[in-house]
Amino acid sequence: MNPLALRIAVVGAGPVGLVLALQAARSLPHARITVFDARAAERDVSADPRTLALSLGSVQALRRLQVWPAGAAQPITEVHVSQQPPSFGDAELRLRAKDMAVPLLGAVLGYGALVAPLQCAWEAAVAEEPERLRSRFGTPVAALKALPDAVEVDAGIAEAFDLAVVAEGGVFGDQPSKAIRHDYGQTAWVGQVEIEDGTPGTAFERFTRHGPAALLPLAPGRAALVWCVSRDDDPVRELNDAQRLAVLNDVFPAAVGRLVALSPLKDFALGLNAERTLVGGRTVRIGNAAQTLHPVAGQGLNLGLRDAQALVGALRFAGDVGAALRRVEWARAPDRWATIATTDFLARSFTWQAPGLALARGLGLAALQALPPARHWLARRMMFGLR
Repeated sequence: MNPLALRIAVVGAGPVGLVLALQAARSLPHARITVFDARAAERDVSADPRTLALSLGSVQALRRLQVWPAGAAQPITEVHVSQQPPSFGDAELRLRAKDMAVPLLGAVLGYGALVAPLQCAWEAAVAEEPERLRSRFGTPVAALKALPDAVEVDAGIAEAFDLAVVAEGGVFGDQPSKAIRHDYGQTAWVGQVEIEDGTPGTAFERFTRHGPAALLPLAPGRAALVWCVSRDDDPVRELNDAQRLAVLNDVFPAAVGRLVALSPLKDFALGLNAERTLVGGRTVRIGNAAQTLHPVAGQGLNLGLRDAQALVGALRFAGDVGAALRRVEWARAPDRWATIATTDFLARSFTWQAPGLALARGLGLAALQALPPARHWLARRMMFGLR
């Protein structure tokens, strides 16, 4: 079968699904592509306040698609990682864009600020080629059924496709169990803070005895907060906003500046929920549909976008669908499993009570800071994944 003439169903119109659909539409000019999503097309997603952290590799991919909303994004030019004392001194690691000879390490923007232009670009592509590209917004997919050399998509009316790409993600607490599942017993408190005398363009991650806490730069004087704590020993839930602000000013290093205001916080359960393989028959799962990760390394969305790019590239150059999917499974395994293993190790380490663990983390940060080759290798991993 000529992969350029495939019938492709994309299930899920979030960032990963829409990026895949746009890339496939442009790289596979004879493929017939249908995007399904339970969300109605007229629903305004631009105001969705969720925060996304994108690596440089993801930013570059979106620029190539000409959908990067530069005006809505805050570049990350430095990442500051440290551990709250008592530890190995006040150990810290700094990854800086200028040391890597790149303009930025990544960027931060709102979910709606990314999805809205992606959806507009897709709808414009559909309007240009309605015989080849279709949108099925407001149409949830009830089931996928394997057929010989095809897959049946049940979205009210059963329809056969050569390939179904599932990109519907969701959060850990709402997902059905996948083959590999582990509940970390942690909660992520998410919101925004206002900062005085802050450092523009710097993302901070702080390891504490309760778990990691991160500040991602938004507009000057404002940052997104991700505060991970133990569910059974939660120091956040019973505090009022003033108390939470006081604790956060104690948690983060002085380099952050002074936190002066805090938005209402939302809480999410944290865990690992991953499939053993991306491919099952003619169905491929990417993004959070394939692996939901702990936010400690901020790599979940970036991993999903790399999945999408690899899949389109394999379909473009393979001689048949089966060969393309085998290539994707093989090619994505190192990056995928390295990212899963790293985030899983870091997340579990905050639940361990072994003596000296905080000291070991501090020593590790200090060693990375003292060894430029190791520090630069880590920065490249964060920007582009394992390749």
